[in-house]
Amino acid sequence: MRDFLDKANTFFELPLKLKSRVLILIAVVVLFPAFFFPIWNMTFFSNQYTDGLALHIYSYQLEGGKTPNRDDLREINSLNHYIGMRPLLESDFSEFTWLPLVIGVLMIFALRAMVIGKMSNLVDVFVFFTYFSLFSMWSFYHRLYMYGHNLDPTAAIKVEPFTPPFFGSKQIANFMVNSFPGVGSYALAAFPILLLVAILLSAKRSREGAHETTTSREGLADLPDAGR
Repeated sequence: MRDFLDKANTFFELPLKLKSRVLILIAVVVLFPAFFFPIWNMTFFSNQYTDGLALHIYSYQLEGGKTPNRDDLREINSLNHYIGMRPLLESDFSEFTWLPLVIGVLMIFALRAMVIGKMSNLVDVFVFFTYFSLFSMWSFYHRLYMYGHNLDPTAAIKVEPFTPPFFGSKQIANFMVNSFPGVGSYALAAFPILLLVAILLSAKRSREGAHETTTSREGLADLPDAGR
């Protein structure tokens, strides 16, 4: 146990190499689209809507596809009313208040790790982001489950409780529902990948540097004593 703790302490004290710092900066820049593009997209197709109804989920709002004669979010809520599903309202999504904040904080912490140049700070950002991602996905799935299972029993159209697809396609009543990540999600996915590469790169370079130092010392020790 003592040996493990010593190795962990040594690892967390490693300095970040220049390439790792550059990767952190790239990761921060890559994260910007998460503020401006949808994180998730859902489309609904049926015989009545052959062109499909679109729902775009941003980090801060819900937005339906729009045509001159139709607002898709309003149309989706009207259809949901017939099966007893509660309307999709931004006020019901607490995530819209804290998601942009958390993403911004992650960017600041990543830049802080880049400036300080210490492995422990970078690992902290990576671990926090991993937790944030898993919690966000669970929250999204749980919300989908609750919307599809808390149906009004007095609704005009009776359907069995269901869970809209988290990822992929699913037939629900007479609608084919498609659910796929948007540009914002790809930005969020690229962020930890770049951080992980930065972690591995600095760890590898530090090991190589330690090996070179050990080899040099052993080589000097093998040299004959010039004074003899």
